[in-house]
Amino acid sequence: MQQLNRYYKRSKISERKFRQLLRHLSMTSILLKIRKRLAEECERASPFSSYEVEVDESYFGPRRVRGKRGHDASGKTIVFGIFKRNGSVYTEIVPDCKKATLQAIIRGRVTPEAIINSDGWRGYDGLVDVGYSKHFRVNHGQSEFVRGTHHVNGIESFWSYAKRRLQKFNGVSHQTFNLHLKECEYRFNYRNKDLSSLLLKLLERYPL
Repeated sequence: MQQLNRYYKRSKISERKFRQLLRHLSMTSILLKIRKRLAEECERASPFSSYEVEVDESYFGPRRVRGKRGHDASGKTIVFGIFKRNGSVYTEIVPDCKKATLQAIIRGRVTPEAIINSDGWRGYDGLVDVGYSKHFRVNHGQSEFVRGTHHVNGIESFWSYAKRRLQKFNGVSHQTFNLHLKECEYRFNYRNKDLSSLLLKLLERYPL
């Protein structure tokens, strides 16, 4: 009897199909390496200086964890974000939304001269005490989403964009989630530019 696949004994998959699978595996490996370069480029971004920024946290994972909502939603990946008005976003996976965790990132990425907009989450309490004298809040708990020019609509638009994009993968493994997240960050930050040209320049400087 003629063997259907010399690369995979006793397989019902034809050699042609098997070669296609190998090409897909090779492409997946290349995409993983490219995402690593994108993540490294995002981390090289300069801190947000004296700009107006928005800070917020979001939860990625199952649509609903039974009995858990908001900051108590266990089983989800917590992501903290900083958005520069009319500009770029920075994201970081965090273990929790405690004051010490969030403010450590803010102090490392945002200069004291910046105007900070946030919601009323207690993790943002005390920013004025550590040098951020221009901290303004909206209280989502009381259905306040905009107060004059103060809101977090920009960073929330990024959360919506990132979640829509990641949904296309029908689930992302915990091991590669950060790389997919950083790809979303990179795409969002250069949304009005030619991504193909930017990627070629990036990979010329930092080959795979």
